[in-house]
Amino acid sequence: MKPIVAIIGRPNVGKSTLFNKLVGDRVAIVDDQPGVTRDRLYRDTEWNGREFVLVDTGGLEPRNNDFMMTKIKEQAEVAVTEADVILFVVDGKAGLTALDEEVAYYLRKKTKPVILCVNKIDNYTEQQDDLIDFWALGFDNLIGISAEHKTNLGDMLDLVVELIDTVEIPEEEEDGLKIAIIGKPNAGKSSLVNKLCGKNRAIVSNIAGTTRDAIDTPVMFNENKYILIDTAGIRRKSKVEEALEYYSVLKALKAIKRADVCFLLFDGKEGLTEQDKRIAGIAHEEKKPIVIVVNKWDLIEKSKDTMKEMKESLLAELPFLSYAPIEFISALTGQRTINLFEIADNIYEEYTRTISTGLLNTVINEAVIMNPPPTRKGRVTKINYATQVGTAPPKFVLFCNYPELVHFSYSRYIENKLREAFGFEGSPIEIAFEKKN
Repeated sequence: MKPIVAIIGRPNVGKSTLFNKLVGDRVAIVDDQPGVTRDRLYRDTEWNGREFVLVDTGGLEPRNNDFMMTKIKEQAEVAVTEADVILFVVDGKAGLTALDEEVAYYLRKKTKPVILCVNKIDNYTEQQDDLIDFWALGFDNLIGISAEHKTNLGDMLDLVVELIDTVEIPEEEEDGLKIAIIGKPNAGKSSLVNKLCGKNRAIVSNIAGTTRDAIDTPVMFNENKYILIDTAGIRRKSKVEEALEYYSVLKALKAIKRADVCFLLFDGKEGLTEQDKRIAGIAHEEKKPIVIVVNKWDLIEKSKDTMKEMKESLLAELPFLSYAPIEFISALTGQRTINLFEIADNIYEEYTRTISTGLLNTVINEAVIMNPPPTRKGRVTKINYATQVGTAPPKFVLFCNYPELVHFSYSRYIENKLREAFGFEGSPIEIAFEKKN
């Protein structure tokens, strides 16, 4: 797994500014599909070829004037537990505060490497005196930076990479298909895990938020091994008030990144909510194969067309997951839950599928003949050939003379033709148009 670098500190010291500057323009998510854009807690990034996950924490913000120090302690504790390296940000202009000292007290007791980043040092030469007081916090690694003006950020990142190399990052040891069960609180995730593994491994409660951590449960089915990852329910950011709840979101996002397949579980009786769409967008953006699982189907009054109508409704509300299979289950009674293992195997096979170049180009040529790329100002886009350049997810590159003229809608047309020809059920597909050399 990639190392995690967490940015922590009290309010208004520039944590989010530092996060945005370090990840650059990629922090903004742009997609034509509804329900995909979401607030970022983390971002994959790299420095000098060393990849890591940068985490922007909002956990040290007091909720009111009666904010207790215990909450600061809680949040600093969780941040330290999650991260491999800590960027502890303080305000060089405001000087050392009691909140800074409270967080530093907990950081000093841990074994995690800490870089004390004294922010808002816009003029490094003239503001040397602003750094002096912060040496009292007792950290060996102190650096003056300006997140806004990118002053000394390169030196800070050099130090991050140096410290990362001293940390022992655990490798993935699980053997088996990893399935992350994701969804908002109280959708029945833990009940599904218990039913699939045949024992009460996870705590089941109708109190939302019972599951705090991502719990791994190994399961054998038909001589195949699976790892079920039961994630904490992902809540809206406005609901994330407690420190542990805040970091449960991060744990769920980490579980999605680790997973081979995601089960998007929602309460069929309650119906699809905006939060369900938000969670679907997370898994879609991470390019993971997805099964939409409608739970509590036993509690729904049904007619002959209930299932068909539900599928049509889901397709309308989640158009960006039109490729995802839909299964109707009851985690409580076990209705159709056993089908999920077979579905997971099938869509992972599609996710890792390779198409021969000859067959691929036959399909692409037929698609182009049926619907040629649009022209613009007399320029005609000609697609020369296509090739598959990756799997998990399948990624295809189409070489042409004017890739900049290819509209999103035509890319979607090509995707639909590939799905008609090869399936790829449950799997996202990446398509890129590049200029022929």
